[in-house]
Amino acid sequence: MSYKLLEAPVKKPVMVYKSNALVEASYRLSVQEQRIILACIGQVRRDEPVTDEVLYSVTAADLAGLSGMAVGDAYKELKDAALRLKRRDVRLTQEPNGKGKKPKVMITGWVQTIFYIDGEGRIELRFSKDMLPYLTELTRQFTKYALADVAKMDSTHAIRLYELLMQWDSLGTREIELDQLRECLQLESRYPSIKDFKLRVLDTAIAQINEHSPLQVSWTQRKTGRRVTHLAFTFGPKKPVKAAGKVPAKRKSGKLTDAEVAKLARPGESWEAAHARLNQIALPI
Repeated sequence: MSYKLLEAPVKKPVMVYKSNALVEASYRLSVQEQRIILACIGQVRRDEPVTDEVLYSVTAADLAGLSGMAVGDAYKELKDAALRLKRRDVRLTQEPNGKGKKPKVMITGWVQTIFYIDGEGRIELRFSKDMLPYLTELTRQFTKYALADVAKMDSTHAIRLYELLMQWDSLGTREIELDQLRECLQLESRYPSIKDFKLRVLDTAIAQINEHSPLQVSWTQRKTGRRVTHLAFTFGPKKPVKAAGKVPAKRKSGKLTDAEVAKLARPGESWEAAHARLNQIALPI
């Protein structure tokens, strides 16, 4: 008698699906609050109607597995984040499934109920009724990515920016108005100067996306008059690491192409800084 060796099934990655309207909504969550929300969104069924009675569960061990932190640290973070989540709101201006502007700006909560099971280091939550259309039965104008793509990021701005870029994944470029990005992140009056914004928000977010996600991102800025008004991002899947020290030969003009500069940019390095650095390298003849 012969026996067939059965292979263990390949575990599918947990995917996050969000309406584009929710991706561009205005809200602020801590990193742990983001992880809890995203872990629960990853459990939402997409193939059938979901009511606001469904409970989604996240444990400290789940968070530890996602982020790489110690279970003991995740236990405390989970409890603290659960207490804050009930008070968090989100401001939405678009209908789900690309139906355009809402007649009124809607301010609603992420969740309607949270249970914390102390002895198990676990929370259960129900999404609010108003939130569900932005998470389930999405047929058009939605963004998807693997939860693992952002799980190890410890900057909430990095997670939000990653979603905004993945919204334009098929193009690999996106230009965002600086004021729109500030509103999405609910920065209000913080970091009013572009120098502070780059230092406190943008540089950290880009560095973490380049380090922890499948994307490699570079960016430039655009001015209207003397004021920086737009940020332009170029991004795509990371390329395999090549042998150190190998740089593409310069063109007859003596400069690398824009694509080569973007490819060779260091994590967190702006396109302008990479361009200046790389084009000063003395290449071997």
